[in-house]
Amino acid sequence: MSSLFGCFSTKKDKHKPPSKERAILASETTFTINEIEALFDLFKNLSSSIIDDGLIHKEEFQLALFSNRSKQNLFADRLFDLFDIKRNGVIEFGEFVRSLSIFHPLAPEADKIAFLFNLYDLRHTGYIEREELKEMVLEHLKESDLTLPDDDVEAILDKTIFEADLKGDGRIDMEEWKVFVSKYPSLMKNMTLPLLREITQAFPSFVLKTDVQDSELHSNAR
Repeated sequence: MSSLFGCFSTKKDKHKPPSKERAILASETTFTINEIEALFDLFKNLSSSIIDDGLIHKEEFQLALFSNRSKQNLFADRLFDLFDIKRNGVIEFGEFVRSLSIFHPLAPEADKIAFLFNLYDLRHTGYIEREELKEMVLEHLKESDLTLPDDDVEAILDKTIFEADLKGDGRIDMEEWKVFVSKYPSLMKNMTLPLLREITQAFPSFVLKTDVQDSELHSNAR
């Protein structure tokens, strides 16, 4: 995820959303108006890397993550699917901001836990099944250039299911997942991007003069 932030540029803002939309995004996420301005510069570069249409296509998302538009990666596919809230095959700016907001250090932990659960719920059934867990474990190993014997992989799955499947039905639901994550908080380490806390300080040249000031937004929210 952090590799996305190497994609800032100063391209023209022809797809910039209106100030009202930016104000709504600021009111509904952990980001301020200035931070949303900075995120738009990131989005603008990502969404024009292959097709300059103001939308992030899957190939552009993969290109940002891996510098390779055709690399097959289960995590990238799942991230794209979750960012694509409307499920129309592209990521719009609002979807981009709302999804990134979950990775903000100040975002509610419950949102992070739910996002991670959905990442593992490959079939969208509301449960993490053993086969889904196996696919994710194998992908982890592949990305880490590690190989384990089949018996070791099955042992990992057995231990995880034994500890997480409190109801004993062979699958993990959201409530069981919350308990499991509370026992193993390291599972959440990739759900927070510290850079998002001070994105405007990290990239000061991308803080633009906004149509709506943060102080104005906060006073209107009272």
